[in-house]
Amino acid sequence: MIPEPAQYLLRFDDLCPTIVKTRWQRLLSLIEEFGIHPILGVIPDNQDRKLHLAPEDPTFWQTMRSLQAAGATVALHGYRHICSSFGNSLVPLHADSEFAGVPEETQRRWIRAGLEILRREELDPKIWVAPRHGFDAATLRCLRKEGIGVLSDGFARRPFTRQGMTWIPQQLWGPLDKPSGLWTICIHSNSTRKTQVEELRAFLKLHAARFTSVDRVLAEYKPEELSLSERLQGAWMLARVKLSRARKKRNRRHR
Repeated sequence: MIPEPAQYLLRFDDLCPTIVKTRWQRLLSLIEEFGIHPILGVIPDNQDRKLHLAPEDPTFWQTMRSLQAAGATVALHGYRHICSSFGNSLVPLHADSEFAGVPEETQRRWIRAGLEILRREELDPKIWVAPRHGFDAATLRCLRKEGIGVLSDGFARRPFTRQGMTWIPQQLWGPLDKPSGLWTICIHSNSTRKTQVEELRAFLKLHAARFTSVDRVLAEYKPEELSLSERLQGAWMLARVKLSRARKKRNRRHR
């Protein structure tokens, strides 16, 4: 089932105690203002120096618990966010990855450790969000063994099943009006500028009623495997994203 009008999910990635709190606070105010139930991509044990952007926020974990209590869905966002593997990902957006290509037993050990950390902080991670979209079939087997059967990724217009998992697609990195389908907007708070926050606020003013939650999606949809035409459409969507990113990268080099 592809809903009309379109429905949206809001996802925040790279959440950890050393995020830029001022930028995250702007986005947090939107969550509260419009009553959004987002996906929270929380890194259990951040060791990525690129994300050590501020002193540890002593209120971080309590904020995550409060958002979860208000209806947000906590996602296991990798383990340490160190993307040093170059295996082939099932969503080939980036060459480097934390998980794709890593031995299966190591992946399972990381997933188990990440879940333990989040649960120790009284969080209940229900879904998987891979750093840099990097994961392979072994990752999915490990997730299933550890009780996680849902992930946020993939290019489609509706939730679907693949390799024993339910995929809730993630196709956007900013607000974009769509006529139909389910669309997940992924936001990285550390790099979100004020103008982007205002753009999101304007979009929410118009479409807040069309923002849903993971719980509602799982209750309202009956995910099935994608048809051949849907798989081809997803491949086309992925190709467009990769082409757009290549153009932006080329333009930056030529400035």
